[in-house]
Amino acid sequence: MKNVKWLSCFVALGLMTSVTPVFAQQPSAAGRIKVSSGSAFIVRGGTELAAKAGENVFEADVLRTGPDGRLGVTLKDDTRVSLGPASEMRLDKFIYAPSEGNLALALKVVHGVAAYVSGRIAKLSPDAVRLETPAAIVGVRGTTLAIKAD
Repeated sequence: MKNVKWLSCFVALGLMTSVTPVFAQQPSAAGRIKVSSGSAFIVRGGTELAAKAGENVFEADVLRTGPDGRLGVTLKDDTRVSLGPASEMRLDKFIYAPSEGNLALALKVVHGVAAYVSGRIAKLSPDAVRLETPAAIVGVRGTTLAIKAD
């Protein structure tokens, strides 16, 4: 009987140590901040973070600049977006998996001034890119443009 108890304890201990914890997979970054000056922020999950060159940008992030702020972002597909002073833009969607045929980019300029230079998503699948303002939706066909939203 004594041996059975020890064997049960040994098996239970073995099972507990062999179970590996499951961690939530960290989403991959959509891009990086290349240039930041003045008051510039990333709003992620309701928390405002100082935007610094090299900082990752993720889908659902909001980029915001103050009256003296400027931001430049390069996404993984080489799309480039710049924000001028007193501007806000949300990265609603970013999917860049060309080998699987999954491509999507949706940016919403909430207010202020933004410049956009299309990357590979627009070249491979122009219909997969969507730029929005409070008053309009812009379809992109591989281009450079500036947007002002009040």
